[in-house]
Amino acid sequence: MTASVTEIAGLADWLTKTINYEIIKGNAIWRFGLVLLVVLAAMATGRIVQFAVNSYAGRRAQKKGEGPLTLLLKAMANPIYVGVFAAGVFFAKIPLHFSDETGIRMAISNGWTTIARMILAIAAAYGLYRLVDVIEYYLNRLVGKTETKLDDMLVPIVRKALRLTIAIIAALLISENILGADKVKSLMLSAGVGGIAVALAAKDTIANFFGSVTIFADRPFQMGELVKIGEHVGPVEEVGFRSTRIRTLQGHLVTIPNSVITTSSVENIGRRPFIRRTSNVTITYDSGHTKTKRAVEIIKEVLAGVPQLNSNPDNPPRVYFSDFNDWSLNIYMSYWVKPADYWLYHKVNEQVNLEIMKRFETEQIEFAFPSQTLYVKKD
Repeated sequence: MTASVTEIAGLADWLTKTINYEIIKGNAIWRFGLVLLVVLAAMATGRIVQFAVNSYAGRRAQKKGEGPLTLLLKAMANPIYVGVFAAGVFFAKIPLHFSDETGIRMAISNGWTTIARMILAIAAAYGLYRLVDVIEYYLNRLVGKTETKLDDMLVPIVRKALRLTIAIIAALLISENILGADKVKSLMLSAGVGGIAVALAAKDTIANFFGSVTIFADRPFQMGELVKIGEHVGPVEEVGFRSTRIRTLQGHLVTIPNSVITTSSVENIGRRPFIRRTSNVTITYDSGHTKTKRAVEIIKEVLAGVPQLNSNPDNPPRVYFSDFNDWSLNIYMSYWVKPADYWLYHKVNEQVNLEIMKRFETEQIEFAFPSQTLYVKKD
């Protein structure tokens, strides 16, 4: 029994000495235990707040839908946790004893504060980064009221630009906390000298960026419109900071740098009000005056019976007996199909062609084809 009491007393004495053992003069182990306890409490509190905010946002989304307040709460849940953790790290140094602010003690005190400020800067940057989702929500509502579809592509570009800007500013603030303002300024000055060389090397990238700005400002085309840029013809699928993507009629995806688009002529086929067809109908010389005149009348009658060709009084169908070819009599035919639907255009052409063939067969008017007649004179 005496031995047990002695052992317990020895163990208690050892624990007391261990707990009161000073790792740093004036700071025993128990003080660092309190530091760890405060940090763990801050993490637990942050998780509780994060869970509460997410739960409330989820219930609100089920009742009222994804509104701006719901998006704000969801966006701020994780940054709030990081912010609470930063506050815990800052207040965790209170149990420590820094009466003599010299040497290693001062370094620990300042380093502790620097770490807390750095985590707080990360929380603030994270909050701003997630806040871009709310800005995107309002931008989508704003561009949804416009008729142009090009604005829809501007929203993700603005989102990426804002997030990139926030990331750069956050990196500068964190670097300032770690290295100090003077060193950060020196690094930025050094980077400025190197930035000139980088800018010269990346001049094509800069040109493409300003090309995208020009596209969004001038709006030569909209998303999905059929355009012709250089040799490429197809609908516009995407407009980015560097390039524009076109899906050709053969199904190929072509990526064109924006700087090339700004210096090239852009033919917006999708905005044409009509599609014009110009054709020559040739008949044989044997048709003579009567049948030639009748052929012109038949073509005019056929075109007059198609409503898509007579919707615009300023551009009525045109039919003329125009030329004496080497092997045929030429009848010029021109009309405008409206609306400017590519497949409707071909359907109307087929309807006109079949009707002309049918009427010519009834009137026994023969189409001409390239041929020569050889006359041999015998004495």
